[in-house]
Formats: sequence, C-alpha cells, structure tokens
Amino acid sequence: MNNIAYKQCSRCVMDTSDVDIRFDEHGICNHCTNYFDRIASRVYQGEKSDAELLMLTRKIKASGKNKKYDCVIGVSGGIDSSYVAYKAKQLGLRAILVHLDNGWNSEISVKNIKNLANILGFDYESYVLDWEEFRDIQLAFLRASIPEMETPTDIAIPGALHQVAAKYGIKYIISGGNFATEGILPKTWHYNAKDFTYFNYIQKTFGTKKLRKFPFFGWKEESYYKLVKGIKMIYLLNYVPYNKQEAMQILQDQLGWRYYGGKHYESKYTGFVQSYIMPEKFGMDYRRATLSTQICTGEVIREAALEELSHKPYDEVKSQEEKEYVCKKLGITVQEFDKIMSEPAKIYRDYPNAEKSLEFIYNIYRKLFKKPSYKE
Repeated sequence: MNNIAYKQCSRCVMDTSDVDIRFDEHGICNHCTNYFDRIASRVYQGEKSDAELLMLTRKIKASGKNKKYDCVIGVSGGIDSSYVAYKAKQLGLRAILVHLDNGWNSEISVKNIKNLANILGFDYESYVLDWEEFRDIQLAFLRASIPEMETPTDIAIPGALHQVAAKYGIKYIISGGNFATEGILPKTWHYNAKDFTYFNYIQKTFGTKKLRKFPFFGWKEESYYKLVKGIKMIYLLNYVPYNKQEAMQILQDQLGWRYYGGKHYESKYTGFVQSYIMPEKFGMDYRRATLSTQICTGEVIREAALEELSHKPYDEVKSQEEKEYVCKKLGITVQEFDKIMSEPAKIYRDYPNAEKSLEFIYNIYRKLFKKPSYKE
C-alpha cells in the first residue's frame, strides 16, 4: 500500500503505515500537529470545562422533565462507555443504557454491562441485530480487503441509539467517544462510516443479501434526528479529566468491572480485526494511533509507547484460536480467510465514495449550526 521510505514521527509514534502522513522540517507529523492545533483545546480545560459541564447537565435534566429518562447512554462493556455511565450517575442523570448486540459480545463485556445497570440503578436495553443480515455485511467488508471492517458496527451503533432516543422522546445521547484517547486516527485507517455510496457499493459488490432490518445512519438520517427530532450527541468525557488507567481502577473498585484483555476486546471481532487482521494485512497497528494521542495528552511517554510497539499486538497461539472462532461464526473456512488475507490491501479511495460531497454537506452544517459555548 505504501512504497515510500519508512519514517516515524519524532514527537509521537505515527509512521508511514498511514499513506497520507506528512512531516515538517523537524520530523514532526501532521497528526500530532493537528492534535495540538485543533484537538487539544477540545479536551478537559479545568474550570472552563467544569462550568460547561454544569450548564450541559442542567440542559439535559431540563429536557427530561416529566419523562422517565433524560438521556441514552450507549454501552459496550468497555472502559470508555462504562466510565461515562459512572460519571452520568454522579451527575444525577436518569439514563437508559443501550447496548448494540451484533453477535460478537465477550462474556466479560456482557457481565460488565449487567453490573453497570444493577449497581448504578439504570434501566438497560439490548438492541439485537439480525445476525444473518449482519454477518453478510461483515463478510462483504472483509472480502473487499479494506481496513473498515468494523464500519457496519460503527453505523449500527448510532442508528440504534437514535432509534431508542426517538422512541422515548429523549433529546440527548451520551457517547464514550473522546479526544483524550481517540484524538488521532488516520482517515485511511478508518474512513467515514456515514458514506453510503461507499457502504452500498461494498455490500452490493461483495455481499449477497438485500438489507431490510439494518439500522442505517448516514447524513440523511443524522439530519432527520438532529433537525426534526432535536436529538443531540454528547461526548461527556471531553468535559472531565480523563485518564484511562485511573478510570479502569475506579470501575474495578466500585462496579466490579473486569478488563477484557486489550483495546476493543469487549467485542471478539473488533479485537481480532484490530490486533491481527489490520497489522498483518494492512500494516496498520491501532496502538500507534491510541499511543500517539496519549503522548500528546501527556498520559504516556514516547519511550514507553515505543517499548509497547516493539511487541506484536497479538499472541501467536491465541490469534490462531481466534481465527478459527471468527471463521466458524462467519461461516467461512480458514482457507478462505487466509486467501482474503493474501489478496492486495485496498483503502476507501479504491472504491466509489462520496468523500467530497460529504465534506461539502458537513461544512455547510457546521456553518449553519454553530456549537454553543459547551462542547456538544
């Protein structure tokens, strides 16, 4: 995918595994420069963020007056979403927890979610996807030889959350997404999940089923829920001092939460995609993006990040067991999987997409609907 000479950023740990990376005269890459120029101001800012969070909390509570719930929280059993639920309880919010069940839940994540609901006293709903339909979509993205193998889930999650919010007349959805740990992620590693030109081409070309039950969430659906239903997505962790290790300790001590073994391993498929398929087929190690963000926030020093990256992101024996499990669940042979892995790697630009149109639409949206003083 990348024929240029290898180079790594002198400040973070991003490298030429991103085909779009650029370096300045000091060897510093565009990713961490962009983080400090645009993103750093959107993480916790002390008293300013505290005041914004207080204002936002009041608005959420007011929106839920005379209703059973004032917000929806999407939960996966992972650190970010679990900590969001914990903070929401501290703030006195009346949330309903919603989990998207796409068939890949780990036993630990399911138990973590149940503990969250029981100990925090929140109601809980599971949004179950049609497995045969969803499996077909996942196979289509796998066979397309693109990094966005988790795009189907990334579409379904907001689709499900907005449906639940609309059902209960809830105006706020709270997400575990945050800039403290996810501020850096190359577009060529994870392209816009809302590009339905891209999505539909992949499904029609490599899939076999016509989708009837899948909860789509493209720019049209987003516009409907935002402008007609008045539903807002809130990234609560951007308003609080968020350190992943400290959050994990709090969850373990107070909520009986258990770690599942790696970033996004609350989903067996996501864990396998990010730890094995992406580095082996695409040369993309998700740890680079996470660690680079944490270097920028000061949570991790570069030397420690380099030490972690010196080890493979997967265990040889465990990955073979996971491969067999994934193939069996997807209904393909290990030989077919290995053949897919050996085919040329592609990125979103190799297929029809609506990148320019979406950029135009969202640029207009940002100009017409400027953000309030707090960071929604």
